[in-house]
Amino acid sequence: MRAPTVRVLVAGDSMLDAYISGGAVRISPEAPVPVVDVATRRFVVGGAANVAANARGMGAVVTLAGVTGADPASVRLRAELERLQIGIEALIEDEARVTTVKTRVTANGQQIVRYDDETRLPLSARMAAHLLRKCEPVVDEASAIIISDYAKGVAPEAFCRWVIDRANKINVPVIVDPKSADLARYRGARVVTPNLKETSAAAGEPIHTSEDLARIVPRLLEKIAPSSLLVTRGGDGMTLFEPGRKGVHMPALVNEVADVTGAGDTVVAVLAVALGAGVDLRDAAALANIAAGVAVSHHGTWAVNRDELIAASRPRG
Repeated sequence: MRAPTVRVLVAGDSMLDAYISGGAVRISPEAPVPVVDVATRRFVVGGAANVAANARGMGAVVTLAGVTGADPASVRLRAELERLQIGIEALIEDEARVTTVKTRVTANGQQIVRYDDETRLPLSARMAAHLLRKCEPVVDEASAIIISDYAKGVAPEAFCRWVIDRANKINVPVIVDPKSADLARYRGARVVTPNLKETSAAAGEPIHTSEDLARIVPRLLEKIAPSSLLVTRGGDGMTLFEPGRKGVHMPALVNEVADVTGAGDTVVAVLAVALGAGVDLRDAAALANIAAGVAVSHHGTWAVNRDELIAASRPRG
């Protein structure tokens, strides 16, 4: 996989993940909650920014497009992206929004609460047009494009349609990590990657078994034609469905799950880098499955790098 020659655009909802940890030996006199004596604070990129970090970890040249607030969290996020050598020329600021920050508080090794600072409203017409102008030259130079939709207002249907239609005209594959239950907004992408819960929401009915999934998927493929569907299934691995072909299941490749945070980000990043390098979709999905196993073996948000993927891909025994 010739990752250094691949240029990836990641467009969507960027975030900053904050981790506060310490010990707790007292209960607050104000409420029946533990008092955490803070020992460490750390910040890592999240959401679409974590997707970009994973693609960069594979060795690709990466640009991140999206919107942040004009606040201290934006400064911290941008500094971290620059440290990772991720392009931010298409990451714009909107004073009417706050930068999305997900803060996780851990006491004695156990997460006790997460609180989110975010804006979920759609972008104004002016900011949406500004984002498209920033994306246009990057789309035209990309080897692959990822739409990372976390439903924070940055990737509405109009934006998705613009990206997919423009990419299709120049034969650039688009990979979508969806949040909307209306998968039709992503039709025409090379592959859409919902998890099992998102697949169930899109179908409008529960999915309990592999047979349920196989029965439901043809309806979803019709909605997104000619796209393929890669359903991520947590500890059960993932299943790839391509139009006109039998589904292919890939069991999870991990001995011990430490944390599933960001595993979906890893999947779409590796898919994009592989497809951008000319790898067949089935082989790209197999690589993404291996990378997901690496990601969930780490605690917290983790950007899998190329060396880890190579090591995990080697035959064992």
